[in-house]
Amino acid sequence: MSEDPERQRERLRQQELKDNPLGNLNDASNRASTGSLVDLVNSLGWKGTIILMLVLAIGGMVALYFTN
Repeated sequence: MSEDPERQRERLRQQELKDNPLGNLNDASNRASTGSLVDLVNSLGWKGTIILMLVLAIGGMVALYFTN
């Protein structure tokens, strides 16, 4: 039996996410511009979410350093 198109798309999407977990950062940020924070976090996965939090924290520290 062959796979139906919906299952095949989902399988290919999951495989791409597994092979390239940070490659969908641009897609996630574009999706987040029209969605909510939950959409961004869900599309980034746990690794991307940690990297996003680190970037925000480091950016905040740099901003505090230059404003004082």
